[in-house]
Amino acid sequence: MAEFNKDDYLNDLPDADDFADKTAASASAGSAPADGTTPADDQAVPGAGDAGNGSDAGESAPADGDAQTAQDAAAGTDSGDQSQSESAEDTLTPLGKAKQEAAEYLEALQRERAEFINYRNRAAKEQERFRQHGIIDVLTALLPALDDIDRIREHSEMDDSFKAVSAKIDKAFEKFGVEKFGEKGEDFDPTKHDAILHKPDPTAEKEVVDTVVEAGYRIGDRVIRAARVVVASPQA
Repeated sequence: MAEFNKDDYLNDLPDADDFADKTAASASAGSAPADGTTPADDQAVPGAGDAGNGSDAGESAPADGDAQTAQDAAAGTDSGDQSQSESAEDTLTPLGKAKQEAAEYLEALQRERAEFINYRNRAAKEQERFRQHGIIDVLTALLPALDDIDRIREHSEMDDSFKAVSAKIDKAFEKFGVEKFGEKGEDFDPTKHDAILHKPDPTAEKEVVDTVVEAGYRIGDRVIRAARVVVASPQA
């Protein structure tokens, strides 16, 4: 076996600088294209050729995409609200559901109560209107007899029994709200007096009732029959 010689072994190793230059040259030769164009040219050509078209496509595409996105968002919101309400009802405890049902029943009861109050008020008004119509019908039928009683009272003496009957009739009508009006000396009011005659009076300063021919009757502000009177008027 030959003896190992350190100096001969070191001399046979390649030079480090020459090895680095060869490695760099081989790397640059392997990356270059076969047709002689540089990588920079290959990258620049596609970008320059598609500059205009790329910008137009980039502007038009998002418009359609935004519309679709808005529709999806709206649909998602509706479905999200519905799902949230359903989930809220599902997550209620038995006590919460009972409180919710109690609130709904209370609201329905309040509506029914308001409708009942309105119905009761309408019924009361209708009842009062029918009541007044009944009183008016009875009073209208008895007007001739009441006029006769007034004439007898004014022109003759009535016995005690006749006076008692007349007083009972007056009290009965007062009970139902019937008021008798029309007296000598009161101011003439065309809204409640029916003047059948005007006579000049040198002592009168204004129109006053001189004679009551037939008394008037009213219920509240409603005149059933105007008083028929003779009016004394001042001389012109």
